[in-house]
Amino acid sequence: MRYEGDIYRPPSEAYSLLVQVTVGCSHNTCTFCTMFKAKRFHLRPVQEVMEDLEDARRRYRRVDRMFLCDGDALCLSNNKLMVILKKIETLFPETRQVNIYGNAIDVLHKTDEELMELRDHGIRIIYIGAESGSDQVLKDINKGCTRAQLIEAVQKIERCGIKASVTFISGLAGKEGWEDHAVQSGTMITEMNASYVALLTLVLEPGAPMLEDIHAGRLTPLTADEVLEEEYLLLQNARPTKTCVFRSNHASNYVPLAGNLPEDRDEMLRMLERGMKDKSMRRSELFRRL
Repeated sequence: MRYEGDIYRPPSEAYSLLVQVTVGCSHNTCTFCTMFKAKRFHLRPVQEVMEDLEDARRRYRRVDRMFLCDGDALCLSNNKLMVILKKIETLFPETRQVNIYGNAIDVLHKTDEELMELRDHGIRIIYIGAESGSDQVLKDINKGCTRAQLIEAVQKIERCGIKASVTFISGLAGKEGWEDHAVQSGTMITEMNASYVALLTLVLEPGAPMLEDIHAGRLTPLTADEVLEEEYLLLQNARPTKTCVFRSNHASNYVPLAGNLPEDRDEMLRMLERGMKDKSMRRSELFRRL
């Protein structure tokens, strides 16, 4: 297998075979993110991907899951994606699912029929970074899409028989906009009805454009206490009508939470209440990571 630059994948894809079909992110201007800043976005030649898959078949006896990298692989046309998916079907008949990063605009550019075609040939989960449900926050972080577009995209994914896994980031709006960020993100979870939701906590690496806002005084980072208060308000407003697997147990989070919404919301709120009172329950800043 050949990879260009650093490779990123969702935590749940830890045991997946990573197949790089694009390099970098086609948007790549979110102010909190440095993941793909060192890469110039481009598509890998399909023939190279075919060769990598053949190499993987020679190396691995069994591959149950695959993940298509980089950060925006869903931007490929269905014609190109189908060549890759059919090759996987031929070489890896044991593979149960092929998952992929996408953004709202990628999803909305595809027809229902195209998404269902991807579903029928192995795509099971599309990971989308919503980050926030607030239009103001989305504008501030230069996300490149609106609340309405994110909701429409996730509902479209689910309607077409694929599971959507949506990520939000606590602390993203700073002290200036935390309440709007929390309430709007919670109500977005309610409206989206995604299969999976993950809540991370803001950790900025050197070079993140958002650091300029912090240094200039335009954004004030939240304290740990304030992050937990924000998460509490978000969960209070998250009331999906179908079961949503909710995780806030990433290395960036202060108090790990895991449960299903809406069934386990009250218990997770109680966990946050305990974390607010008992600082020994919180992950140390020394161990918080992206």
